[in-house]
Amino acid sequence: MSKSTLIGIFETERGIVEGASEARLSGVEIIDAYTPYAVHGLDTAMGLKQSRLGMVCFAAGVTGLLSAMALQLGTMAIDWPMNIGGKSFQAYPALIPITFELTILFGATITVGAFFFRSKLWTGKSVTLVAERISDDRFVLSLGNGDQARTVLESAGAIEIREEGPSE
Repeated sequence: MSKSTLIGIFETERGIVEGASEARLSGVEIIDAYTPYAVHGLDTAMGLKQSRLGMVCFAAGVTGLLSAMALQLGTMAIDWPMNIGGKSFQAYPALIPITFELTILFGATITVGAFFFRSKLWTGKSVTLVAERISDDRFVLSLGNGDQARTVLESAGAIEIREEGPSE
């Protein structure tokens, strides 16, 4: 059985950051925060760990670099070696453009794919907004229900507080 949550709607980003900080210090469960754009300091206020997407991007970039080098060196030195003007089969300066492009391609596409997978943003997923105007100019903080949660939202300056989910 899922429990109900308390939704606090804020007009400013400062309000949601203060609300998240107060909730964390008070020991109130922070379920999620919804903002129309990235809010600086909100992740710290919520106590979130640093994202591992940077490591995913680095590993994907290294995979792209190694794939490009293996493809080009394997093609030019092993599969179809051509002696052009007495130059080496491993002409590294000539490999830079393709290596750079595959590093960026692998890094970007794998990171975006990992982000979508981790965020559960599947194709065709229907989304229900927790509050009106959340994608325009409102900031929403979702907390575990309780008297202390209501107090935290009121002291942080929430313009609207409402309960969502089953109430028993």
